[in-house]
Amino acid sequence: MSGLKPGPNPKDKDDPSPIRNTLTNPHVCLVHSASEMSHPALILAIAYLLGSIPFGYILVRLFLHQDIRATGSGNIGATNVARSGAKGLGIATLALDALKGVVAVLLAKHFFPGNVEIATLAALFSILGHMFPVWLGFKGGKGVATALGVYLALSWPAALSALAVFIVILIFTKYVSLASILGALTLPAFFLLFVPGHTVIITGCVCLISLLVILKHHKNIVRLKSGTESKFGSGKKSKSIDPQGTNA
Repeated sequence: MSGLKPGPNPKDKDDPSPIRNTLTNPHVCLVHSASEMSHPALILAIAYLLGSIPFGYILVRLFLHQDIRATGSGNIGATNVARSGAKGLGIATLALDALKGVVAVLLAKHFFPGNVEIATLAALFSILGHMFPVWLGFKGGKGVATALGVYLALSWPAALSALAVFIVILIFTKYVSLASILGALTLPAFFLLFVPGHTVIITGCVCLISLLVILKHHKNIVRLKSGTESKFGSGKKSKSIDPQGTNA
């Protein structure tokens, strides 16, 4: 009797228990998690939260123990961080703000492969997160670096084409704001040129992103018209915030 082995339990074959299935198939848990992530609303919420990470604010707080919102224009973006005298932090802010845009779109592409509409919606929500972060009272940056990031993930030829426009305008005028505005203005055209199969949602998202970036530069546009806009490389270090917004 000691040599006898218990026979197979007939319940094992058809046991629907999720715990048993998970133990016998280690991929079940991963598939279940992936299916939960495949809801568009969840992806868009994650895109917003990624975009809302205020890297400029965080870096200046950590390394300079200052509030970037009380310096220069009060903007949390890379340009104001660099003008505060921390050029290294400005470069880091630029890279991280672009990276969060890339990650947001790549996540959408991963869970919705081939769905350009979801990808462009994720791009838009990432931009909205950067411009209106819940953590800072919905007062964020202008979205230029994050827009570059989302377009690098959506269509790198379009992103590089708009970046070329930005660089040319910056070289000839020294105005970061003007270069940003004209770069944003050309982005939808480049995107629609390089990406086939446009729908109303896709076209609306890319146009709305550019419109938001341009509207966020409304004070810069006023200063450009009046000739008081600061030029890149002027050597002026931003001081305390100007309530009238005359410090870019």
